[in-house]
Order: sequence, then C-alpha cells, then structure tokens
Amino acid sequence: MQKLRHLFGVSLCALAYCAAAPGARATEGYFVEGSSAREQSLAGAGSANPADALTVGSNPAGLVDVGRQFNGDITLFMPWRGYEATGTFLTAPGKVDSYREAFPIPAIGYSQPLNAESAFGVAMVANGGMNTTYAGGVANPMCAVYGLPKQGVFCGGRTGVDLNQALIYAGYAQRFGNFSLGIAPVLGVQIFSAYGLNTFSAFGLSSNPSAVSDHSPNYSVGGGLRVGALYHVTPDFTFGVSGSTPIWSTKFSDYSGLFAGSGSFDIPATIGGAISYKLLPTLAMMVDYKHIFYSLVPSIGDSMAPILPGSMGTARGPGFGWRDVDIIAVGFEWRYSDRLTLRAGYSYNTQPVTAANVMLNVLAPGVVTNHIGTGFSYAYNQNSAIDFSLLYSPRTSVSGPEYLPGMGYNPASNIKIYLEELAITLGYTYRFDVPPVVVAKY
Repeated sequence: MQKLRHLFGVSLCALAYCAAAPGARATEGYFVEGSSAREQSLAGAGSANPADALTVGSNPAGLVDVGRQFNGDITLFMPWRGYEATGTFLTAPGKVDSYREAFPIPAIGYSQPLNAESAFGVAMVANGGMNTTYAGGVANPMCAVYGLPKQGVFCGGRTGVDLNQALIYAGYAQRFGNFSLGIAPVLGVQIFSAYGLNTFSAFGLSSNPSAVSDHSPNYSVGGGLRVGALYHVTPDFTFGVSGSTPIWSTKFSDYSGLFAGSGSFDIPATIGGAISYKLLPTLAMMVDYKHIFYSLVPSIGDSMAPILPGSMGTARGPGFGWRDVDIIAVGFEWRYSDRLTLRAGYSYNTQPVTAANVMLNVLAPGVVTNHIGTGFSYAYNQNSAIDFSLLYSPRTSVSGPEYLPGMGYNPASNIKIYLEELAITLGYTYRFDVPPVVVAKY
C-alpha cells in the first residue's frame, strides 16, 4: 500500500507538470467544462450527482458518495480559432488562423473513505483556452509605414500567447445524515508566454518595456480554497452548492510590463449551485449553474482601452476586458444496463468578450457560448470501466473596431474573432471496494 501511495503521488506531480504544458479544453471563457470525462459528456453538469474522485474539483462534498476509486483521463482538445480584419492600421488585415490545433490534456484523481461518514481525495485537473499562435509571415502592409522590421499580426513576427493552469486539489468531506460538507485546498500552477507583442513596448506604451513579450515561459504558483455542500432531500433528489476563492498567485515577473498589476494574474473565484433528480430508476436529470468572476482579476477584466503611454503593466492598466460569465448546464444520464451508462448534455455561457475589446482578444478569442456533450461508461468487469466523452462547441464570433493607441477607435475598421472547439476524452476508472470476480480453475 505504501508503494502504491508513493507511486500515485509521483504520478500526480508528473501529470501536473504535463497539464501545464501548452494546451486547453472546451471552455467557459478559459475554465474547463467539467472536471472529468463524465462531467464533460454532461456538458459540465453533474456536480450534485458525484460519481468519481474528480468530483473534488467541482464539489468536494461528493467525496463521501464515491467510495475508493482511481480515475485517469486524457483529452485530445482541438480548437480552431483566428480572426478576420478589414480597414485596420496596426492589426494585420485579412483572414488569419492560429495554426496549433491539437493538444493532449491529462487529469487524475483518487478518493479514499476514512470511515462510513468521511472521506478524502486528491486530484489534478487543468484549465486553458487562452492560446494562439499566428505565423510570423502574416503580411501586414503597415509595418513598413511604421518603420518596423518584421511582419506579423502586430508587426512583431510570430504572435500569440500560451496560458496554462494545473489545479491540484486535496479534499476532505464529512457526512451529517442526509447532509455533507467538503473542503479542498487548491494549489495552482500557471505557465505563461507571449510573443510578437514588442510593438506595444516600442511605442512607449508599457511601464516596463523589457517585460512585454518574447521571453521564456514564466511560472506562477498560488493557493486558494474550494468548498461545497450536498443535501439529499430524498433518495431521488439532491441539491448542491459549491464555490472557490480566487487562487492568489505569484506574478509573471517576465511579463510585468504586459499584465496589469506588474504581471499579476490570479485565477478567478467561482460560485454555483446544482440539482440532480431521478426521473426514472435508471434515468437522472442534472442541472448546474456557475458564475465565474473574471472581472475581478485586473489582467483579465480591465478594459483594453485606453492604452496610454506607460500604462501597460500598471495597477489598473489595460486588460482583456472580460466580463463575468454565467453558465447553465443540463445533462441526462441513463443506466442502460449493468455495464453501459449513456450520457448527453448541453450548456450555455454568457459572452465574456465585448466589441470594444476585440483587438486585444485576437490573442485570446475565448468566445464560444454553446456546448454539446455526449458519452458513455462501459464496465468491462466489476472493478474497471472505460469512460468516453465528446464535447463540441460550435463556431462563435464577436466583432468590433480596431483600437489605435493615442488615437482611439478606428471607425473604418472591423475585426471579427472566432473560435470552434472539439474535445475527445478517454478515461479509466478503477473501483477498489468492489470484489473482483474469481474464476475457479479445475
């Protein structure tokens, strides 16, 4: 057992590092839709109906309901994003697509009952979605006019950003009759890099011109707390609430001239509620609501404009201008047989990006709002099951004018950013407390 625990701990650390490699998942802004293959197949619903150890990442109170099990998922995430621009002076005109389109993302979790009324669990899940890579050869006729030596989206050569977050949870849950409470401290590990943005420092717009772009990936660590509660009103009806504090994080020092607050980039707080109701003994309906406080993180929520001389990187400097996001998800789970469970779901989130902030969000076009999920679990023996989910977000776009620092919005311009996503997840579940079938040999 000691060797198993040591191996699990080493694997968790390794997967946390992998999750912080370039990647993303189907996103609500840049938050993932569900912490497991099961929740993704329900389009983010299911936090009031816990079924696996990864529930610690959505509602840790559910740990007392899932028993002792191991869960491991791998997601192939495929985003198609880019922009179309006309009448622009700084932003390269035409249709420009980001060319990195496939990312593997892992998740892992383990739950362990302590007694009949309490349990603990650990898990690692990933966020992502603020990722773009535009080729350095993108033609921009205005680069020569400004006397800049490179081509590219903003006359800085290859252009884009990578923001990746690994969230590591250690949770505890306690049951009090029909009511359970859970708490999970969270360790957040972030990696960020930006390239092709030195034009903004060349024109004196940054408070720290040497810390805007083209540095090695910068690491940040932080901590926060997720809490949750579940109340089993009846055996068929459950109500849940959950939320998290911000994950207060160290600064991206190499990008202190880009992000507001000298490189500050906390992970936003969330709050939500959920219900689960059995329509039939084998059919459950789940509805989840969540609110993400993007606007309270200056680097994300501060308006892009105005971009004044020396303003980038200051305490209330320009940001991405994201609004808070509200999400509603509805999912259905049908236990077709003892071995096969089928799932489907739909979710909608409000739009974080406004027309006034489109130009900077060329770098982070997190604009999808509709998400359709489906999937299944197949138990090939009493202990082990394969989990599968398919989550699709149809193409969504937001349009707005170009902003020219020192001049204001360009009324003759239009920039349309767009995003479409597909996530395919394969998972494995092992339940320790179900005795394996023993085949007698004669």
